[in-house]
Amino acid sequence: MIIRKEVAKNTNSAFLCKEKAWELGKRHEAVLEKLEFLASAQKAFTVTLRRRRRLITSVRVSFTMDAFRDSILQRGPIESFALKTVQDFIQPQRQTKLAQDENQMLENMLRTLLQHLVASAAQSGEQIMQYGQLIDDDDDKNVHGHGQIPHLLDVVLYLCEKEHVEGGMIFQLLEDLTEMSTMKNCKDVFGYIESKQDILGKQELFARGKLVMLRTCNQLLRRLSKANDVVFCGRILMFLAHFFPLSERSGISVDFNFYKTFWSLQEYFCNPASLTTASTKWQKFSSSLAVVLNTFDAQPLSEEEGEANSLEEEAATFNIKYLTSSKLMGLELKDSSFRRHILLQCLILFDYLRAPGKNDKDLPSETMKEELKSCEDRVKKLLEITPPKGKEFLRAVEHILEREKNWVWWKRDGCPPFEKQPIENKSPIAGQKRRRQRWRLGNKELSQLWRWAEQNPNAEKDAQRVKTPDIADYWKPLAEDCLQ
Repeated sequence: MIIRKEVAKNTNSAFLCKEKAWELGKRHEAVLEKLEFLASAQKAFTVTLRRRRRLITSVRVSFTMDAFRDSILQRGPIESFALKTVQDFIQPQRQTKLAQDENQMLENMLRTLLQHLVASAAQSGEQIMQYGQLIDDDDDKNVHGHGQIPHLLDVVLYLCEKEHVEGGMIFQLLEDLTEMSTMKNCKDVFGYIESKQDILGKQELFARGKLVMLRTCNQLLRRLSKANDVVFCGRILMFLAHFFPLSERSGISVDFNFYKTFWSLQEYFCNPASLTTASTKWQKFSSSLAVVLNTFDAQPLSEEEGEANSLEEEAATFNIKYLTSSKLMGLELKDSSFRRHILLQCLILFDYLRAPGKNDKDLPSETMKEELKSCEDRVKKLLEITPPKGKEFLRAVEHILEREKNWVWWKRDGCPPFEKQPIENKSPIAGQKRRRQRWRLGNKELSQLWRWAEQNPNAEKDAQRVKTPDIADYWKPLAEDCLQ
């Protein structure tokens, strides 16, 4: 009985414990549900709060950006408001120069403003460099100074030049502007870059932005067509040739592009007949040649450089063979003999194309003839200004090529022999005496003179024909000699 009572007691206790555990579990679930509700409510409140803050921030940013736009794009002397605008909106620790985080904040604001201006110009259908042009500016001949975007760039360039902000900021804005612009607008943007070349090339700005400028120009070259945009490609290469010195390592990629274009001309120099068979080859050759001639124009040699680097005297004793390494391209461009070799090859090729062929299909077209004449004039001009003694060298080359035409015509006529058969002297017929020629007045000259007098009878009646000179006039020259 005692055992049964203990078992029953333990069973009741276990039942009570199970009931209490179930009740505690219910309470725990209720607490968890309340906690989940509170967490979801807190999350919803946080999201709502963030949205409100974001809306308030966007309104503030929009208001700040509009005020910043109105302030930085105001008309008048840039030095009177540029630095003050930066100080009002950035509130830098130092009044005249921004710290790194302050430069980043200003750059973000400027890039956002530039993006808004480009978008507004695209919506209005205007060219981006003339968007926001004032009516009062119509008489201004400086096209790049009309619109709001050039004005913004001028302000940033002034701040960079005076070292109020980081020097690479203007280069970053120019890169963004070219990436957001069509190729038609890029020509205007690049025109602005060319107009500010002297300022952008200053050492304090060049050191900060050379890589960005190189990347910008390379991106433009990749977007352009080498066949249809030859002039624009030449402008970019000429700018890079001025902007980057030959010793600058950052210009290696540019030099390599020029290097490939330069040595591709040898393919046509070796086979000039291929230029008349396909028009595409002539277009490719003319575009590549234009790039080379533009580079020669952009990097003229002085008399000192020409005399120092000329190898013409040494060339008299050995044959020059130029190396084709891309690393030597900059040094070879400084060699006047190297330039003359290339330009002379061009003149020889032009003469070959104009030479009379055996078939009409071998002759160049009328359009091709005009382009040949234009290229030949440029090549001769470059030869004339290439030291030393450029004019004398050009005259010698023209003389040699003129004599070469005689050989070309001789080959065209089938190489007739130069020797002439001697004239046979006919011996007089036997028994016939050779009649001796007689002159009327003794010799040929007197007879000819007398015949002229017969044809002009008035000459005998001329009063001045026979005249005795005055004694003073006759002895005057002798007296002057004696006095001297």
